[in-house]
Amino acid sequence: MKRTIVAVVIIFFSLTSFSTATIPKNFSQEKFNEFTKKYGKKASKRLLLWDDLIESAKDKKLLYKLKMVNDFFNKIPYKLDSVHWGKNDYWASPFEFLGTGAGDCEDYAIAKYFTLRQLGIEDEKLRIVYVKLLRKNSKYEQAHMVLTYYHKPNATPIVLDNINKRLKLATKRADLKPVYSFNAGGLYRAKNKGKTSEKIGSNNLKSWKDLMSRF
Repeated sequence: MKRTIVAVVIIFFSLTSFSTATIPKNFSQEKFNEFTKKYGKKASKRLLLWDDLIESAKDKKLLYKLKMVNDFFNKIPYKLDSVHWGKNDYWASPFEFLGTGAGDCEDYAIAKYFTLRQLGIEDEKLRIVYVKLLRKNSKYEQAHMVLTYYHKPNATPIVLDNINKRLKLATKRADLKPVYSFNAGGLYRAKNKGKTSEKIGSNNLKSWKDLMSRF
């Protein structure tokens, strides 16, 4: 009799634990069901891990938020757009990135940007930056994108990158040469070899508009 009761209790807690784990807190159940139908159960686990990340990072200090978000997305495999999407350039939404389980540099930066916005970090403190990356033992520069966080408008930003995965101040990233940056609020041009930047207008980038139309 006791064994039967124990078995029933174990089954009950297993079922309730499973149902709780599959109820998202930061997006609707309808969105979760649509996502699962489109990308499958394996992908839905990644989505729930993202949801858990947001929940666990909400009450953390800023640097922990940056590190947790940076580390989470950097675990997703890298894949070129031409291979992954059959296009030369495609900016995936965080849902597409998590759904397909792969992406390239701008997908990491975009996913980190929107996750940190979800965690309450102001838009003006975040910028996605198009840079030229100088690889070791190479004289050629590679097009690349990273996310940066500015504690104050003129402060040296912290770089969140999928290649050099450690959080570093931009002054410690001599391998990066900023060209322009953007967020939801505007477009910025790099000046003084990337040490400063100036706002040159609204964010009217075609790829950004296309991205936002898919949210």
